[in-house]
Amino acid sequence: MSGLVGLSAILAGLSFAGFSGVTLWLLTRPRARMAALMPSFGWLVAAAGAMALWSAATWVYQPASPEALVARALRNAVMLGWLGATFWNARAPMSRPLRLIQRLLVTFCLVALAFGATVWLREGSVPAAWAAPGLALVAMIVASGGLLLVDSGVRHGSAGIRMPVLAVAGGFAMLWAYELNFQLIGALAGKPAMTLMLLLPAVALLALPTFVLAAMDVGRERIQLSRTAATRTIVLIGGAGYLILIALAGAVARLVGGDYAVLAQNLSLVVAVGAGGLLVGSARVRAWLTVMISKHFFEHRYDYRAEWMRFTATLARGDQGGDGEGDLYRRVARALAELTGSPGALLMLPDARGSFRVADRWHWDAGGDADAELSLRSAFMLQDTGHIVDLDAVRRGATRSASGQELAIPDWLVADTRAWVVVPVLHFQRMIAVVVLHRPAVSRALDWEDLDVLRIAGRQAASYLAESQSQAALSEARRFDEFNRRFAFIMHDIKNLASQLALLARNAERHADKPEFRADMVGTLKISAGRLSDLLARLSPRERGRAAEAAATPVEPLLEAVAAQMKPRRDLFVGCATGLTAWADAESVRQIVEHLATNAIDASPGDAPVQLLAAREGGRVRIDVLDQGSGMSREFIEGELFKPFVSTKDGGFGLGAYEALQLAQALGGAIDVASEPGKGSRFTLWLPAAARGGASGGDEWMKVA
Repeated sequence: MSGLVGLSAILAGLSFAGFSGVTLWLLTRPRARMAALMPSFGWLVAAAGAMALWSAATWVYQPASPEALVARALRNAVMLGWLGATFWNARAPMSRPLRLIQRLLVTFCLVALAFGATVWLREGSVPAAWAAPGLALVAMIVASGGLLLVDSGVRHGSAGIRMPVLAVAGGFAMLWAYELNFQLIGALAGKPAMTLMLLLPAVALLALPTFVLAAMDVGRERIQLSRTAATRTIVLIGGAGYLILIALAGAVARLVGGDYAVLAQNLSLVVAVGAGGLLVGSARVRAWLTVMISKHFFEHRYDYRAEWMRFTATLARGDQGGDGEGDLYRRVARALAELTGSPGALLMLPDARGSFRVADRWHWDAGGDADAELSLRSAFMLQDTGHIVDLDAVRRGATRSASGQELAIPDWLVADTRAWVVVPVLHFQRMIAVVVLHRPAVSRALDWEDLDVLRIAGRQAASYLAESQSQAALSEARRFDEFNRRFAFIMHDIKNLASQLALLARNAERHADKPEFRADMVGTLKISAGRLSDLLARLSPRERGRAAEAAATPVEPLLEAVAAQMKPRRDLFVGCATGLTAWADAESVRQIVEHLATNAIDASPGDAPVQLLAAREGGRVRIDVLDQGSGMSREFIEGELFKPFVSTKDGGFGLGAYEALQLAQALGGAIDVASEPGKGSRFTLWLPAAARGGASGGDEWMKVA
């Protein structure tokens, strides 16, 4: 013990030196600057000086001496004055009960100080036998009241005060709590807790840095415990309170005597095991405890940052683990339910008539609500008012909203006791969904905070649903656009076929009696019928986005087929290198050549030749379509030729060249154009060449009339 006494003296001396130095340093600080940093700089200097005097008394007389208790009374009075001047002012005055408590505590301190000083001046010391218990009782009362004032002051004025200033209050609270702790232990044990008393200067040294930081321009950032850390701290404090209660019960039992001590131990064990079992095994008890802590210990029910992060993460989460959470509707229901602690939810969407039916559910068993609906009348009410309906209030007879409008909640929803709250999900005054929340384990009435959170969260969820619905509508619009696009191309091809059939009909009037003409006519009709069938097939949904299947495609038969199809309008000259093969989709190549040949015929005089020539250049197949028509200017080629719906022909659709270029690029090829006004045009189709087979392809030409 002597070693501990020596250590206590060293710590007290260090505390005296430290607080004396801090007091002198504070006196040298610019007053104007200090007034801008804190509301009560003078009281802070006085508190540092009082701490120095008390540290000197503990150094000379030991912490448990009556002299130190008298110095503690002076210290406590100054600390109470600092609290009142720092956290309360004329614009934000202290409440009457707190003012009364502060005045009583200061009065106790001053009486103890006056009493101790008078006795010490008259007798040279303060008798420990009869003065120490009274002074210790005053110190215990002041410590308890001081902790109350620190708590009230921090909650009242912490918003506009820097963290270092709040740390000074925390240092005072630490000192008072430590003193109250060893005084209570001494009262329970029947003898002073000398070990804890002798370590009191060490606690004072821990509070020393807060005085320095408070006078420096630092700590403007706010520090705040998270909801989780605060809850765990409350639970730990509750556990500590339980242990103190057990200690008090044991002390009382020992004073009474008999077997009451054993009874107190057994009762405390039963209570501890029972409470622990309830917390571990009962979700309802845990939910009740959470509600009670949120209601009585926190300013707001929700930890908005944590809840909003979880809400957004739930909405943005994809399908993970195959549990169906990839469905946005279910994620919306889950996010709103978890926000309020609800164990399940229903999500209702509008049908074709505008009534809302259950579209998805999260942890809600399907029962009689499978075919349930929210009528148009109910939907209109929720959409017009945006009212969040507390179904328990409806069951108690509250059938109108705050605006006086009839709620019109369907009977099946009122009768289902699982249903707790109806939340309209609104997006720009349009209700796109309705969420029904399941009753939580501990039912409670909705307050303004619940309504605000659900209203804001509903709007956020509505933006996700609206975006999803917009994506679905855009996808459907794209499918329609693709259908219209294909239909426009097909109409262009049908126009070409109609021109061929019209020409065939005119020729039939003059040459129908010739057998060779009739044979050509039958062949042309067969080709046209096949082309029409192909065009109709291209409108089928199965053909949507059909990928061109590249394969080795002989070029010569393809050019001959195009020439045969065009024969009623014009005889085409076809020249092709022997064995020339392109790596492409045959049908796509045929469409390209057909478009280019049709345009060449339309642009040429009736007696002018049109040629189809094909050869190989390096790793490419080159197909040239040449005409001797009117030609095109460079400006037209560069700016308008390959634009859709731009045509120089009367009644033309302006899609032939555009579709030909699109098909060529899809095949990995390209179309080159060379033309001059009055000199005709040459369209060159470039395609990948197929690998050479056993026979080498030469450049030997074959002419087909």
